[in-house]
Amino acid sequence: MLPFDISAGVLYTYKEAARGEPLADESIATIDRNSYEPAYAQLVRILLGQIAAGVFRPGDRLPSESQLCERYGVSPMTVRRVVNILTDQGVVIAEQGRGTFVKPLELGTATFDLDRLQQLFREGQSAVKLLEARITTATERTARKLAIEVGDRTVFIRRLIFQGEEPMLLHREHVIYDATRPIIEAEMEVTALRGLFSGGSGSDLKRGDLTIDATVLTKEEAALLHSEVGVPAFRLEHIFYDFDDRPVSWGWFICSGDRLRFTATIGIPD
Repeated sequence: MLPFDISAGVLYTYKEAARGEPLADESIATIDRNSYEPAYAQLVRILLGQIAAGVFRPGDRLPSESQLCERYGVSPMTVRRVVNILTDQGVVIAEQGRGTFVKPLELGTATFDLDRLQQLFREGQSAVKLLEARITTATERTARKLAIEVGDRTVFIRRLIFQGEEPMLLHREHVIYDATRPIIEAEMEVTALRGLFSGGSGSDLKRGDLTIDATVLTKEEAALLHSEVGVPAFRLEHIFYDFDDRPVSWGWFICSGDRLRFTATIGIPD
């Protein structure tokens, strides 16, 4: 008996095929030739729906290329495109000579976004209080982070970011001093930060490297954030680069652990 019997319009997994029991009737799932949606996109959606519904479970092999062609009336090129898309999405894995298999759930595939920070930096969601701004000289650590020489001038900025009346983030930052570059004024007004976190304009920055570490609040940080000394906190370090890929600023946000939450979804969404 074949693992998948398509002639009857019913799909089987190995386990159900061995018992002679169909898992689901897929005769309803067809390609709509009158739709503006391309056939490959429809087939991607159909297979994702079947995987989400448990028709194909982790470790199950999808129907072969020829079986999918016959079942859905599409070309081998279309099927290969569909498999490539599902592979790129991390849904399936193609093994040469064996077939295409549904990938098992992997915690290592989880990606966490900074949506909480993004919401904070949206227009009208936050207010910024500038605590300090002064020209200083780069220490060995600052020079290493910014790819400059020890003793080169930087602008040190310290600011507190509020949501409503509540202080949410303490931000410290070293910006390379260059009176001819508008980046310093942009940083002073937090224009660049808003642009990077909200996707808006007003920033001369190309990209940023972000690192999140666990820490505890110092006496100064606790006082500014209306918290207590030693409370668990997140430290979000950043290095921002210009369009010549040169470091422009290095700094870090401090946020009490109860103010910032990271969530992620893994597997196939409904």
